Amino acid sequence: MPHRITESRFLADEEKGEVSSILVRPRKAKLLLVLGHGSGSHMRHALVEGLATALADAGVATFRYNYPYSERGGGGLNSQKVLLSTVRNAVKAAIGAAPKLPIFAGGHSMSGRMTSLAQAEGPLLNVKGIVFFAFPTSGKAEKRTEHLADVKVPLLFIQGTRDKLTPLDSIEPAVEKLRKQATLHIVDTADHSFKVLKRSGKTDEEVKDEMAEQFCQWAEKLI
Repeated sequence: MPHRITESRFLADEEKGEVSSILVRPRKAKLLLVLGHGSGSHMRHALVEGLATALADAGVATFRYNYPYSERGGGGLNSQKVLLSTVRNAVKAAIGAAPKLPIFAGGHSMSGRMTSLAQAEGPLLNVKGIVFFAFPTSGKAEKRTEHLADVKVPLLFIQGTRDKLTPLDSIEPAVEKLRKQATLHIVDTADHSFKVLKRSGKTDEEVKDEMAEQFCQWAEKLI
């Protein structure tokens, strides 16, 4: 049976207005992931759309969303204040769309980091854990990860070995500092967009399936 797909809108920020969202819900969904996109993309980007499909096949509903800048198109990020407001309101909208499912949040690159920054400022409603699909240290690992000490929910880092924005040796110390709170899964030969080399023996789709499986194994222990 095909997954149920529902498109809607929610208020991202009082000043910037509404943005679009997509709920993908498998027939027997076990939990819900609020899934944000990377800074240079949007909610229909092939990476997050492919992840949503792989997660749905694994029994995970996803709530994808745009930020005001990606809704508008044309480039240029919003202020951090607007980005954090969007993350917080996306979580609330997701709960409204699927109120009975245990909820997790995170996303690719920027969205994962923004989700953790929002959580560090004040707990996101009902969120049981945060997943980072390629946390972006961008050469500033200590500064970009310092807020994680204020995040009080479990964290899952999924990182590639060829990620130039976040070499493994820039994220591993942060994960070690968080001890049992953080889990790191490494995707062999993957870059920041989780493209892998032929020698990995995996297709892009198989990599997304691997990430979905790792997320499921981690999340199901927390519900």
